[in-house]
Amino acid sequence: MVRYVRDTTGRFSQRPHYKPEELDRECENIITSFLNDKHGKTEFPVTTDDLTLLIERDTDDFDPYADLSVYGNDVEGVTEFQPGRKPIVRIADSLSSDERRENRLRTTLTHEYGHVHFHAYLWEFEPPGTDLLRRNPNANKQICKRDTMIEANQTDWMEWQAGHACGALLMPVSYVRRVVGDYQEANRLFGVIGTGSEHGQALIARIQEAFQVSADAARVRLLRLNILGEASAGPSLFDNL
Repeated sequence: MVRYVRDTTGRFSQRPHYKPEELDRECENIITSFLNDKHGKTEFPVTTDDLTLLIERDTDDFDPYADLSVYGNDVEGVTEFQPGRKPIVRIADSLSSDERRENRLRTTLTHEYGHVHFHAYLWEFEPPGTDLLRRNPNANKQICKRDTMIEANQTDWMEWQAGHACGALLMPVSYVRRVVGDYQEANRLFGVIGTGSEHGQALIARIQEAFQVSADAARVRLLRLNILGEASAGPSLFDNL
């Protein structure tokens, strides 16, 4: 059950505090249930079309070809919260219109879905007043920049939670551990693997391929699951055999 703590950003009186494993569990349930309902099975990587259908299902309006330049050149997604209605999500046209940026589009879709699923209800309890919206027309929006899609500071709790949800939806924890376990067994490894090591880089590439994500997204996900670290925990169990 989610715990609430004081919101030091001042946006709400209290805000949800999720443990990473709680987000992992909820996100895996969301994406596997959706895929099972739609296809009768769960396979990864989830397609970009399915990610689009998921976000369309839970929003009042979804625009994947939006001009977001009014918010800044580095803004790639905006979620607008509407008390009493589902949120509105807009994705920058530059992502949807360029096949070369599909991985970034997938990251943005799942990041915005994190806001939709984990944050929309907060506006039911504490919607911004008319005066606040007059002073700040963006008070009911979460404006997401490319640099914080997957790796935001934890003090920016909404972005951090949506970033974690992004990774957990694209790379569900039990499926990641399956890929990692196969690699560790094949290479007779145990414990934490150094991010910059040969095995660390090879594992990042495996996750990229298995879940159709960027190297940065794979690296952050593996770090958050404590599979990768600054240095390897030790040699293979079998090195001295």
